[in-house]
Amino acid sequence: MPFLSTAVLEPFALDFVQRALVGGGLVAVLCGVVGTWVVVRGMAFLGEALAHGMLPGVALATVLGAPVLVGGALSAVVMSLGVAALQRRGRLSYDTSIGLLFVAMLALGVVVISHSGSFATDATSILFGDVLAITAADLGLLAGATAVGVSLAAAFHRPLVALALDPRLAAVLGLGPRSAQAVLVGLVTLAVVASYQAVGSLLVVGLLLAPAVAAGHWTTRLPSRMVLSSAFGVLAVAVGLLVSWHAATAAGASIAATAIAFAALSGACHALVGRRRPSEPEPPRSPAVLTTTS
Repeated sequence: MPFLSTAVLEPFALDFVQRALVGGGLVAVLCGVVGTWVVVRGMAFLGEALAHGMLPGVALATVLGAPVLVGGALSAVVMSLGVAALQRRGRLSYDTSIGLLFVAMLALGVVVISHSGSFATDATSILFGDVLAITAADLGLLAGATAVGVSLAAAFHRPLVALALDPRLAAVLGLGPRSAQAVLVGLVTLAVVASYQAVGSLLVVGLLLAPAVAAGHWTTRLPSRMVLSSAFGVLAVAVGLLVSWHAATAAGASIAATAIAFAALSGACHALVGRRRPSEPEPPRSPAVLTTTS
């Protein structure tokens, strides 16, 4: 049995796998915090749109030889600003604005890719990530992004809660719902950009949503849900890397698939525990967003 355990964990003895584990873990912590708000606020479509909205910037940066993370970040920022502008100045709904810009950015990215003759490998990395290629410099950037994201989420916790409860009430209380919404969009943008290298633009939403969904079955308090979501995400990174190594599968896809499997398993276990408990009338409880105290 010790030999079997050693053989299973053997990949973690390699430097590049260790960097992938640390980098993926940092991304998981950031996504655990931000993903909780994404699930509570029903902003999954925005996360998906931003992930695909990065494609033009990443593609242009790759063609021009510029840092892809910078290109993706600029593209995601343009996407989020465009959504805000369309919603504020036009008569379009929030999801319609996102849908229009999502298609436009995706189409622009495909145009850039189609005009590059030797872009197949880079396109695969863009879409599915390359967590095993994380460098020591990347770890510094990911650590900084995670620190900024967690700090912003903590600093704006009360305005974000007020925004989730009732934007009008938040305005009356002087908690700035527009500022809170801008911070939340910024947090989603930061999480998507930071997660890009680990799982790519196609799979980033899985790491953003699945751990938060898995954690939501076991707690309704936002702070504890964020902690549990981060733990699920880190575990998904570790298990996904092991599955990728031993099954010879893509690392980013394995991590995202593991996170989604955890969400499904968490839901099944919660349902099983609920069936085994003696049936008792449950007192009415508030939605998850109302239980915010630490």
